[in-house]
Parts: sequence; C-alpha cells; structure tokens
Amino acid sequence: MSNKDPLFVAKIKMVLAVIFWGGSFIATKVVVLESSPVTVVWLRFLIGLLCLFPIILKKGLLKVSGWKEIGEYALLGFLGISLHQWLQSTGLVTSQASTTAWIVASMPLFMILFGWIFLKEKLGKFGTLGIGLATLGVLTVVSSGNIGELFRNGFGAPGDLLILLSAPNWAIYSILLRKTLRRESALKTTFFSILFGWLLTSIQFLFEKGWVEFQGLSFPGWASIFYLGIFCTFLAYVFYYDALQKLSSASVGAYLYIEPVATMLIAAVILNEPITLVSLMGGALILTGVSLVNKSTATSQKFTDLNPEQFIDE
Repeated sequence: MSNKDPLFVAKIKMVLAVIFWGGSFIATKVVVLESSPVTVVWLRFLIGLLCLFPIILKKGLLKVSGWKEIGEYALLGFLGISLHQWLQSTGLVTSQASTTAWIVASMPLFMILFGWIFLKEKLGKFGTLGIGLATLGVLTVVSSGNIGELFRNGFGAPGDLLILLSAPNWAIYSILLRKTLRRESALKTTFFSILFGWLLTSIQFLFEKGWVEFQGLSFPGWASIFYLGIFCTFLAYVFYYDALQKLSSASVGAYLYIEPVATMLIAAVILNEPITLVSLMGGALILTGVSLVNKSTATSQKFTDLNPEQFIDE
C-alpha cells in the first residue's frame, strides 16, 4: 500500500482520464470518416486488451469465481463498452465534435441523480451550486455564449440523440461498476469488462466483415485508433475505475465537466480551431463548479465499505 494520499492520487487519475477522453472525440471523428463505427470500436478495445493482458497475467488476476461474476462483467462490458461506444461512434458520424459538450453536461447530472437514488449519496449546498455553475459553463462553451439560441434550435444532427442517450447509459454503468469495485480491483474489473464488451462487439464486426476496412485506413486513421486504444482505453479506463473506488458519484461526475475544455484545447492544436474568450470564461465556470462539488463531497466521503488492500499502486 502506498503512503500517498489515495484521494489525491484518485483525483489526479480522474483528471488524466477525462483529458484522454477529451481527445477521443476528435480521434473518433477522424477515423469514422475512413471506417465504420464497429470497426473502430473493435480495433480500439483489441489494442486496450493487448496492453492490459501482460499486467493481468503478471498479477494473477485472470481467475473468475463463477458464472455470476461472468454475468456481471458481461453486463458491464455491454453497457460501458459495446453499447456506449456504439452510441458515441455512430453519433459522431453525423454530429460535430462540439456535441461532446452535451454528453458531459448531462452525464454528471444523471450520475448524481442515480447516486442519490441507488447509493443514498448526499449533495450539499456547495455541491448543488457547483453543478449549476459547471452546467452553465458547459452550455456557455457549446453555444459560444448564446445559450438561448442553443435551446431554441435543439439538436441539429441525427447523431446528437445517440450522443445524448449515451449519458444516462454511462451513469447506470458507473453505478453498477462501483458495486463491483467494492469487491474487485480496478485492474481486474477493467480487463474483464473490456474483454466481454469486445467479444460482444466482435459479433457485429465479424458479421459485417470489418477487417476489409483495414486497408482503407490512412496513417492519421491508424494513429487515431492507437491513441484510442492506448490512452483512451488502456490508461483512461484503469484510471477511471480506480477513481470510482475512492470518490463519490457526484465527485467523479463533476470531473467529466473538464472534458469539453480538454477537447477545446486538443482541437486547437490538431484542428487549428480558435480558442475564444467565451470558451475560456465557460472553462473557468466549469473548473469552479468541479471545485465546489469536491468541497461538498469531501466531508462525506467514506472508505469503510471498501477494502484498502484493493487499492492499486500503479
């Protein structure tokens, strides 16, 4: 067990995970122009599995206790890998990268709601204020400062609805995931969830003969897939699972608000998109909201229902 503060380490990992995921929408947008969504998802998680397998083998975590545990991992794999990634990848075929802000604007709200309903988690006045400020910040970034116009026009692309549906799906997945992480390590849960999700995705991949599309991928396409596999799957999922062991649903959900800021910065570097004053103001509101939610949930954070020996020293 490391002598480092587990909460501090968990928060750093959560920040890195959302930064990696912030770039995932740009990478996915690049590669779905050259390949079908199912092929992108299949390759992405194959790479993630290949990265995880040597570590799982070395730590002796390949064993499962029985069919009940297999069913649990299969459900997590379906919700968090197969369904979630299909919704986002398919949605991004027609949606703009800025649609990601809709996702992170609604995900934390669903996570907090489900956390309150199913896990009896509390959210104080600072947390409520933080969620409000963060939501306002995200909407400011998305609408370029014209929030009213955003609500009047609604969703502009067919894929926007699929992107939005991924939000409550991820919230339900995270609630179920936290229950599993009370018994199992983040590393083992990451591996088997991805494994079963990848196996389920393989059914559609084989049916559609997705391997035929490999030859049509350009260098930027392959680079995007390796980024998705190594950073957005292998590292981000391990970091996210580990953070869920130690942070409340409200706190984890609030960190997702950082994602559109990361997307904006990465898009500026890769796609030469301008960073405006309105975007910076929205980003400031997002970070302030995250800080307030963490302040609200820090005093109520409990470790009594977790086994400290399950924490991983990466």
